[in-house]
Amino acid sequence: MELPIDHFRLLGVNASSDRQSVLRTLQQRLDRAPDQGFTQDTLQARAELLEASADLLSDETRRQAYERELTAIADNANGSIAALEIPPSREVGGLLLLMEAGQAQEAFDSAARGLQPPQAPALGSSREADLTLLAGLACQGTARDYRDQRRYEAAALTLQQGLQLLQRMGQQAEQRRKLEQDLKELLPYRVLDLISRDLSASGSRQQGIALLEQLVQQRGGLEGHADLTFPQSEFQPFFKQIRQFLTAQEQVELFSRWGDAGSATADFLASFALTASGFSQRKPERILEAYERLKNSGQPGIEVFLSCQQLLLGQVDEAERLFDLGADAALKQWALEQGDDPLARLCAYCRDWLTREVLEGFRDIDVDANLDAWFADRDVQAYIDQQDRIRGRQFSAKTSLETPATAETSSPFGDWPSFDLSGSSDSPTSFESLEQESEDDDDELWDGPRWRFSDLQWPQLGGLNERLQALPSWGLPVGAAVAALVLGFGGWMALKPRVSEVETAASSALVQPETPAPAPLEAPFPLKAPDPSAGQLQGLLEAWLTEKAAVLAGGAPSESLADLASSDQIQRLQRQSQANRQRGATETVKTTITGFKVSDRSPVRIAAQVVLTYSDERKSSTGQVLSRTPEMTLRNTYIFGRRNGSWQLVAYKPTAKN
Repeated sequence: MELPIDHFRLLGVNASSDRQSVLRTLQQRLDRAPDQGFTQDTLQARAELLEASADLLSDETRRQAYERELTAIADNANGSIAALEIPPSREVGGLLLLMEAGQAQEAFDSAARGLQPPQAPALGSSREADLTLLAGLACQGTARDYRDQRRYEAAALTLQQGLQLLQRMGQQAEQRRKLEQDLKELLPYRVLDLISRDLSASGSRQQGIALLEQLVQQRGGLEGHADLTFPQSEFQPFFKQIRQFLTAQEQVELFSRWGDAGSATADFLASFALTASGFSQRKPERILEAYERLKNSGQPGIEVFLSCQQLLLGQVDEAERLFDLGADAALKQWALEQGDDPLARLCAYCRDWLTREVLEGFRDIDVDANLDAWFADRDVQAYIDQQDRIRGRQFSAKTSLETPATAETSSPFGDWPSFDLSGSSDSPTSFESLEQESEDDDDELWDGPRWRFSDLQWPQLGGLNERLQALPSWGLPVGAAVAALVLGFGGWMALKPRVSEVETAASSALVQPETPAPAPLEAPFPLKAPDPSAGQLQGLLEAWLTEKAAVLAGGAPSESLADLASSDQIQRLQRQSQANRQRGATETVKTTITGFKVSDRSPVRIAAQVVLTYSDERKSSTGQVLSRTPEMTLRNTYIFGRRNGSWQLVAYKPTAKN
């Protein structure tokens, strides 16, 4: 066979080396024979080839003739290269020297060909073992060279070829393990290589996104620590680098899937991606979807972000309320410096928030946080006007639907602040779904498949246009930077204002019983186990669903609702029950949990994927059926939170289209 190398490179000397240098290098190479496990025959062939090169280069006459040959080959315009002819008995030794000379790719290709018929060596022979070992080592060396050149996908393909070859030969188990480990460690770099390619390379980019999902799954999620070779301290900077190569829609799809699987971090990122997409494309329905996802995530310290999303939706009163609720002293002082009008302060913060934390980090978004342009857009104006019309129809009797006075109780959720947010998870999630709302369709499926506005207390627009016109230009100087704090789940976003602890008392004013209360549940509540089992959490959820059904049916709960759920959930139930009473209606709801799986767990937050059967029926006081939902299967994510040693239900959201 021919080795694509000359005597100088084979021995490891340059063209100016004298005879003494040649002999000294020969001795060093002979003394440093590889120890990876080659047979003596291969090592002997290697030594003989080195000695042959040294003999030629140390003989002045032969060396001069050889140098003239090399010069003639270099001057030839047909692309010829120098090569050495070696006998088959020294083939493996020659390939070993080729690899040592830095030509691992050529060595790997030659070894792979040598293992294929008709050149394949006899089964079980020493030549087969040496050639297989050489192929594995050369493959690893080739991948290393590609990695040094930042050709990560080429490195991965080479490793995959090497693994397939060694698996076919059924040898070198240890070498296969090393190749598999190298391939695993290469995964983040492959993702970066593929995703960073031009948007026109859709096939490569989709492969990169698939590998990114594989990487996240391998780590046990964005917050996971299952992959010890890629610790969180290294993964977070890598992931921030990856994000800038993803489009807004790619981020929405990725983070939404991970969020639906129980990742709080992904929920947060999905909300920001939806906000960026909606703002840049002038699609307020995406802002609403972002708001719902973030609010239902159950994360602490999100009120100021929710306030910005409500402002973009034209809900000024609610936006101001949320901002006042969530801003700490430093942020409030910063806001005071932006103007005298509360709306001016909120707009200044919203613009700063969009600029610093929302609109950055997307491959296909390059817009300014121009609120003038946002509110001047005809689609945005039409959306806000339609929201007003819907609320005008559905809340014409708003004052009669106010929540009854609540008794003071201990705050049910201190570590996870309880938010009495208007616009619950029962709100429409898209502009198209809003258009389908009818005046008479006021059926509510709690934990159910449809989304609606009734029974909620949405703030009115409150003269937004007039207030906006009274404000100075949106070019207000931002002033001192908002205090930068890392988010509680590991610094996924660069900056976040401090948020004060806020405790909201749970309501204890419930409707008087009209039917006997159900028998007491066997499970003890409140649930105080520090690390509750799935069975205990399922029991807590079943208890809440049972008590919820009792209240909607016009009865009284047998358990303290504050022991089962947050005040936000309790108040939402009260509003729904009160709306039924005012209509003279009763509601019978049946739910049965058929599947329960914990998907995310921390000391203060647990997410569970739940499958349940659901049906309901609403009747008038005369017994006439007003609405009925036949039995169906639902899949929801339920969020549990812990405070003062007790676990409660905090939020829920659908995890699949029902």
